[in-house]
Amino acid sequence: MQAVVKAESSPGLTMREVPVPEIGPHDVLVNVKACSICGTDLHIHRWDPWAEGRLNPPLVVGHEACGEIAQVGRDVRAVKEGDLVSLESHVVCGTCDMCLTGRGHLCRHTSILGVDRDGVFADYVAVPAINAWPDPPGMPFEIASLQENFGNAVHTAFTVDLRAKKVLVTGCGPVGVMAIAVAKAIGARSIYATDVSDYRLRLADEMGADGTFNDGKVNILDAVMDATENEGVDALLEMSGAPTAVREGFQLLKPGGEAALLGLPGQAMQFDFDNLLIFKGIKAHGVIGRKLWETWFQARGLLRSGAVDLQPIVTHRFALSEHERAFELMESGDCGKVVLLPE
Repeated sequence: MQAVVKAESSPGLTMREVPVPEIGPHDVLVNVKACSICGTDLHIHRWDPWAEGRLNPPLVVGHEACGEIAQVGRDVRAVKEGDLVSLESHVVCGTCDMCLTGRGHLCRHTSILGVDRDGVFADYVAVPAINAWPDPPGMPFEIASLQENFGNAVHTAFTVDLRAKKVLVTGCGPVGVMAIAVAKAIGARSIYATDVSDYRLRLADEMGADGTFNDGKVNILDAVMDATENEGVDALLEMSGAPTAVREGFQLLKPGGEAALLGLPGQAMQFDFDNLLIFKGIKAHGVIGRKLWETWFQARGLLRSGAVDLQPIVTHRFALSEHERAFELMESGDCGKVVLLPE
C-alpha cells in the first residue's frame, strides 16, 4: 500500500510502498477514505526539537482520519466490515490508575497514531476496535476525518462554563475556529478572537465570532477592553501557544475568570505568575486530547443536531500523493483545514 512516511531523522516526508498492517484479535483494519493535517504533523514535517525527541523513524505519520472497516479481529463485536468510522488517535492501556478512574485521556501509557505507532496517511491503518468511532452512513468523509481534531475544540470549550459568558479565543487555527463554533452553540454571550492571520480571522467571523482582532495590527488589550466595555472577559480559550497571546489572554481575564489552555508554546516562556494568576484568583485548566469517550458523545450531539457545521472549516483538498503541496499551504497559514484523500 502507499503511505506517507517519516523515513529518516530530517525535515520532510516521503511517499513509499509499505506492507498492509496486520491486525490482532481485538483490532480492526481501516481502509482510509480521508485524513487531515494537524499542527502535530507540521512539527513532524519540520523535524523540530519536539519531533526529534519523540519519533523513531521510519514511521507512517498522520493521526486524523476516517475510513471503512476492511477487516475485523476475531474477538471484535462492536463494529463490522463496511462500517464508516472516525479514529481516536490515542491508544490507551485501559489498566493504569488514570484509565480505571475514568480519565483515559491522561493514560500513563498512551500511544499516539502517527507519533508512537504507524499512523493514518496511508491506504490502510490498524487500530484497536475501541478506537474506531462509528459514524452515520452518508457522513461526508472530509467531515468524518475532522472529528478527532474537533474533539480538541469540544474538550477545551466544555472545560469551563461558557454559558452567558464573554469569551476570548486566542489563536484561530482550525481548532480555534472550531472552538468558536462550539462556544456559540453552548451559549456564550459574546466571543472575541485574536490571531496574526487575516485569512484565519475571516474564518473566525464565519464561525460566529462577535469581534476579531489582528495581533499584528492593533493593540489587543485596548481593542478587547473597548469591546467588553472595560470589563475584560470571563473565560479564555488559549489555542495558539504563542507566548504573547498567552500573556494577553490572562491580562484580559476578569478577576476570578477561567482559562482552558490547549496551545503548546513548545518551550519555556516568561509568565507573571503572581499578577496574572494568583492575585487575580484565576482558575487555569490544561487540556489534552479528548475525554474518552465523553467528548466524542458531545461532539456527536453538536454535529448531528446541526448546532455546529464544520463544512466551512475545510478549505482545501489534496490527493495523498500531493502531501508536500498540502504541507506548504498549512505552513503558510492561508487555509483552514486541509484534507488529504487517498487515491
